[in-house]
Amino acid sequence: MKYYAGIDLGGTNIVAGIVDEHFVIVASAKRKTALPRPCDAIVEDMAAALKEAAAQAGISLKELEYVGLGCPGMIDYHHGVVVYSNNLEFYHEPLGEKLSQQLEGLPVWMANDADAAAFGEFKAGAGRGSEHMIAITLGTGLGSGIIIHSKLYTGFAYGGAEFGHSLLVKDGELCTCGRRGCLEAYASATGLIRMTKRHMESNRDSMMWKLVDGDLNRVSGRTAFDAMRQGDAEGSRVVEIYTECLAEGIVNIVNIFQPEVICIGGGPSAQGETLMAPVRYILNREDYARNNLHRTRLVRAALGNDAGLIGAALLPLFR
Repeated sequence: MKYYAGIDLGGTNIVAGIVDEHFVIVASAKRKTALPRPCDAIVEDMAAALKEAAAQAGISLKELEYVGLGCPGMIDYHHGVVVYSNNLEFYHEPLGEKLSQQLEGLPVWMANDADAAAFGEFKAGAGRGSEHMIAITLGTGLGSGIIIHSKLYTGFAYGGAEFGHSLLVKDGELCTCGRRGCLEAYASATGLIRMTKRHMESNRDSMMWKLVDGDLNRVSGRTAFDAMRQGDAEGSRVVEIYTECLAEGIVNIVNIFQPEVICIGGGPSAQGETLMAPVRYILNREDYARNNLHRTRLVRAALGNDAGLIGAALLPLFR
């Protein structure tokens, strides 16, 4: 049996794991990203997590040929450099070299974290059998990855496929990238939480206050959905606005690329058809190619939170 190592570096968690040749995770370990903090501290935690996962799997680092790393931001994968990551506050960080030094010289292959997740879904999840696929991840930010003719598309300078930083609302919410009105500011899990808190503050009678025991710090991406299911009008309004924002972004993506499959992953996707059905309804209503016989399929990501880890581990095999 051959094994592959991958690390999924997110804005909230670091997950490292060992993947077998059937694309199954056989061991994994987790650390908190705990932003903001220096790159070197994050590298130490990534290395520690991978060593822990390898020990769980009963293999040594010397038995691995490389480690794949999915990281937020613009990634120069030729040189292992994070050119820019607004959520991590990294600028021209030689992350690959630093991680390799912590892992006994093990070569590090890198990609944008959403690209890695997209590749994982394409090879082992919701995109299997397709040739053109787009994956969207709803998390701390809104990540996205494009597969065209079975290959990752990143743009000539590694900054492509950033749908999260396309404009949704002119002069709207301030995004962490510095622009106002980005899709990420509205349709990420962070955007959903911010929106939920604002609606709670404007309606003290909302069921959402009870769900979080009166503590805004306990608000999550589930709060509004849970309140909606209990008949709360304010929770329902939050879900409606969030769904519309996400759907309009997806319509724009479909109108530009018309992939065979778009899969949605990340925290809010756990709501299943409660989220997917209304988004699909808006897509079917507004997609430019809505009268075509063949339509883009909008589905939930099949690998869940494992997509980024599996995709990172497989990067060198299918670059």
